[in-house]
Amino acid sequence: MQMILAFLFAILLLVSLHELGHLLVARWCGIKVLRFSVGFGKPFYTKKWRNIEWCLAPIPLGGYVKMVDTREGNVAEADLPYAFDKQHPLKRIAVIVAGPLTNLVLAVLLYFFAFGMGGVHEVRPFVGTLHTPSIAASTGFQVGDQIISVNGKPVHTMADAQTEIILNLEAGKIAVQVQNEQNQTLERVIDVAGTPQAAMVAKRQASLGISAYKTVNKIDTVAPNSAAAKAGLQHGDQIIAVNGVPTPNWADWSKIVRENAGRNLNIDYIRAGVQQQTVLQPQSVELPDRSQIIGRAGVSPQSDKAWEEKVRHEYSVGFAEAMKMGWERTVKYSTMTVQFFGKLLIGQASLSHISGPITIADVAGQTVQIGWQPYVEFLALVSISLGVMNLLPIPVLDGGHLVYYTAELLRGKPLSERTQQMGLRLGLAIMLTMMVLAFFNDISRLLG
Repeated sequence: MQMILAFLFAILLLVSLHELGHLLVARWCGIKVLRFSVGFGKPFYTKKWRNIEWCLAPIPLGGYVKMVDTREGNVAEADLPYAFDKQHPLKRIAVIVAGPLTNLVLAVLLYFFAFGMGGVHEVRPFVGTLHTPSIAASTGFQVGDQIISVNGKPVHTMADAQTEIILNLEAGKIAVQVQNEQNQTLERVIDVAGTPQAAMVAKRQASLGISAYKTVNKIDTVAPNSAAAKAGLQHGDQIIAVNGVPTPNWADWSKIVRENAGRNLNIDYIRAGVQQQTVLQPQSVELPDRSQIIGRAGVSPQSDKAWEEKVRHEYSVGFAEAMKMGWERTVKYSTMTVQFFGKLLIGQASLSHISGPITIADVAGQTVQIGWQPYVEFLALVSISLGVMNLLPIPVLDGGHLVYYTAELLRGKPLSERTQQMGLRLGLAIMLTMMVLAFFNDISRLLG
């Protein structure tokens, strides 16, 4: 329920303000507005206010503002001066760009609110844990590496480092400059374009294999009804041996568990200073790519608090600095989104990165469980995506109409009806394809 409410609030806020941007500028330009709708389909709620029909519709994939337009049927003679298509191209351009720009301005304000009220929470790009098997492990990353740059682009947080790497996995070799624990500057080269590993990361079925945090060899959480719970293991237990083999590190006994699905393992552990024994039978789990079956105990390790203090960077900023950071974050992610679509066009990015409402709802639920600040930053990121997406030069999107009206402004006359209709059909085909692909990717991730 929390996930659904978080998703619905995000859609209502971001779509409503996007369409409100169109509406306010249309009214300011003297254009008559007939309907304001959040969602598509037959409205389930309608209210008439200030000569505008305000609607909520059941399909939460966007919204629209319906204006008087002679291209959509007969218009009363008294309304002709207020018809959208009878306005100067500059007015129509202003109305069209108002929606996406509202989303981008909203993103700046959301980041400003998050940073100004909650402070800045960053995780420095250190490799605290290296998972095996993984892309990072096969590339040669080591625990203690500090990532300095990706393809020559400096990174300052683990989130930035992972984003740059993931979005470039299909573009060819990725040069990651690191500084190891001996203060040596080295280059780790990731070369997995076109491989199943890259596809799994794009589908969110696997990770790069690096985490900024370190763990200690003590149990933190035990999943209900898991193999560990049935064996009687608890929070704080320290595993010291499996089948008589010493396991000084968490990775040591975790590896044994992975390799012994369904087999009984004799576990030696320490609880409250007393050594005890139990029998653990790891649950058999098939990997998403169906390459193998692994064992799973159903536990998570405690974090290394000293290391956590090293990698976490939290600080407060004034309102002026928060606004500056909000602007910079919005520009950075807007640029990254445009670059991603450019890579899609030339085949250097995976189509599996495209997500739909199911993934958005999932992330909305996850962030709102963490806290209000991650959720607000998530809203800002989705608002950026919505703003940039709508500015793409695809007919049926705001960006496509922007191209038409700009061409009309430069030519002194509109593009031919035939050209506009052809563009509309092409735009519809592109958008339908993207929607189908987004739902397909969502369902694939959901089913694992």
